[in-house]
Amino acid sequence: MDVICIFNPEHDLCLANGNSNYMPPESALKFARESAGLMQILYPEATLCLPSPLAFDSSRQFSSSANQHIIPWGWNMVLRNHLLKQGVPESCMPSVAALDAIRKLQHRSTLLPLQPQTIAATTREEVDEMIARYNAVVMKAPWSGSGRGLRWVTGEMSAHDISWMQKVVRNQDCVMVEPRRTVLHDFALEYMSDGSDLRFEGYSLFESLNGVYRRNLLVSDAEVRNLVSFPDDQRQQLESWLLQHIVPQYRGPLGVDILHTPEGCFVSEINLRHTMGLLACRKRG
Repeated sequence: MDVICIFNPEHDLCLANGNSNYMPPESALKFARESAGLMQILYPEATLCLPSPLAFDSSRQFSSSANQHIIPWGWNMVLRNHLLKQGVPESCMPSVAALDAIRKLQHRSTLLPLQPQTIAATTREEVDEMIARYNAVVMKAPWSGSGRGLRWVTGEMSAHDISWMQKVVRNQDCVMVEPRRTVLHDFALEYMSDGSDLRFEGYSLFESLNGVYRRNLLVSDAEVRNLVSFPDDQRQQLESWLLQHIVPQYRGPLGVDILHTPEGCFVSEINLRHTMGLLACRKRG
């Protein structure tokens, strides 16, 4: 069976938009065209590594054979629709129901049981209460990626903050609000889910600026653990929750981003797709 890998870094933008006919910005498609070879690091056995089908002329066709295993950076309805238009059989892709489930799981409110200081707010008053409690907060759109969909507020919301919050609530049901933290290190735990069990792939250490990903660092698991002091009981709690709530509904790679702060470690977000952290784990060997 042929293994066909697809690098579609626009995945998070597609989830956030929610329209199966969405067309991402050229910057994301340019990245897809230039960096499709990254998938070869993850899957050296791949027959072919292609950029997102959104990133090239429609005259270029995928195979219409059912004898192929397609592995994208992340599955979403936009990718599914484009592959169908290019002749790829439905049997090579997850069902619409499965992709709907992935999108719902990717909503930031899914993680609330692991984020006791975060709320899903639907009103300005709820956000104001968080600001009164913590002074500096971060508002996050429930579906967002690549540093988009974040709003930093100190003291009180501006008119632009209020307008942004109300738009997010209309489009995505709520806005996530959490205290702004002093981050010492950003790290992640990388896993693979087979639908019944979870396999730990390794720790990844990365750099970000105001929530925008910058780069991963090629350091060992031992070095990451020495830096961040992530308690074993917290990791066990996280993995138990993943096994109960995520694994039965999802097959594939997943990464959980953690903030290491002076007060401890806090779960930041979950990515139900391939990640640069997993890429770093495979690259370092």
